[in-house]
Amino acid sequence: MTETETSRSGTEGFDAPPLRRLRYFHGQMLGARDFQREQDYHREKLKLRLRALLGYGVVCGLYVEPAPRDEDDCPPDTGEETPSAGPSDAETPSAQPSGAETPRHTRRRAKVTISPGLGVDCDGNEVVVRGGCAIDLWKALPPHERDTDTVWVGIEYAERPVEPTRAVYNDACADTSDCEFGWTEECYTVRVTGCEPPADERCDTCCSSCEHKVLWLARIDCVDWYEPVRRHQIHMNVRRPFGRHVPTVITGINWIHGYTYTIDEAKALLGTQDEDGGLVVRFSSGVRTDTLRPGVVEIQVIEGGSGRNASTWYMGGRFAEPDLSSNSETDDGCGEFTEEFRYRQTTRESLQDGDRVLITVRAAFLLDRCCRPVDGTHVGGRVPTIDDHNTRSAAHGGCDLPPSGIGPWTSGTGAGGDVFESWFFVKER
Repeated sequence: MTETETSRSGTEGFDAPPLRRLRYFHGQMLGARDFQREQDYHREKLKLRLRALLGYGVVCGLYVEPAPRDEDDCPPDTGEETPSAGPSDAETPSAQPSGAETPRHTRRRAKVTISPGLGVDCDGNEVVVRGGCAIDLWKALPPHERDTDTVWVGIEYAERPVEPTRAVYNDACADTSDCEFGWTEECYTVRVTGCEPPADERCDTCCSSCEHKVLWLARIDCVDWYEPVRRHQIHMNVRRPFGRHVPTVITGINWIHGYTYTIDEAKALLGTQDEDGGLVVRFSSGVRTDTLRPGVVEIQVIEGGSGRNASTWYMGGRFAEPDLSSNSETDDGCGEFTEEFRYRQTTRESLQDGDRVLITVRAAFLLDRCCRPVDGTHVGGRVPTIDDHNTRSAAHGGCDLPPSGIGPWTSGTGAGGDVFESWFFVKER
């Protein structure tokens, strides 16, 4: 395929509608269809700009939180595509737990709320939630998906006609009644599913049509329909942040940034004498293994101690063979991907009391599935450790959550590339 053919094929999926603008002239007869098409023109232009220039996702708000214990229900959606509510507790056999003489509660209590906020779907529609309300997860969940204790909650753009108005003049040629809805309200529908939504792996948003109409906001684990949903069960890291693409970021490392290790612990961490050791860096998505090249990771030792210090030397190392169990190939077979790498020391230099080990990962040279650089800025030194059972941690102070309010912390500022820097200290004991 030639370069010209390649560039042409890249725009075959461009689905922008024809943009025709109403042209006024003296003595023109205009009907309802003309004004509707004029509205469509301005709406399509706005949607095209949003999705092509800015992207889509959650702009602000739209947090999924446990519902207050005594809050009343509200409709899970507002359009004709409303998910049918389930049968009442009295009609549902599952309302009485099997093997129990009396139910734990007289009604289901698994509810959450969506806070006010703004989102933009992949078609460019603005999804506005003006006020929060409680969502009964059982009623909103389709009946054929209720055999699960993990659900996903999202919102979808919807419209509905409102304000019936009597027509002053009835066109005999039109198939309309003498009373029509005068306005269209832009609203939203809450979607709850027990099936994991497909991953959105698109690298760009402006050309091809979109299959992900729902903005998924949270995953809720271990749902007990008769117990209130707790905050720790709600995971909002499934949200797509507003933008043209989702950057790949560093989500975990196997050392504690700024921590002080003993010499033996540091040796084990660096893999000095153990083939299974080494520094591990984990990513939010696949990174091309052919970009794991010498020079991308650098370990520098800054000498300390009670005597003359600040002398530096570089520790030799290499990448261990990546774990290929979760790797995949692109459609054109252009390479494999890994979601973490291990880098271990290969030389025999020894660490001493008071040394500082500086770890540098040049994220701009690590490319993801879309051939974009990893967004690697180590903001505040707050990328979490991979070992969740490690109770040791460096003191950070405030800012437990990133600016988005959705944790845990990851690397990145949204700009992409940059350098990931971290360090730890070494003591004799």
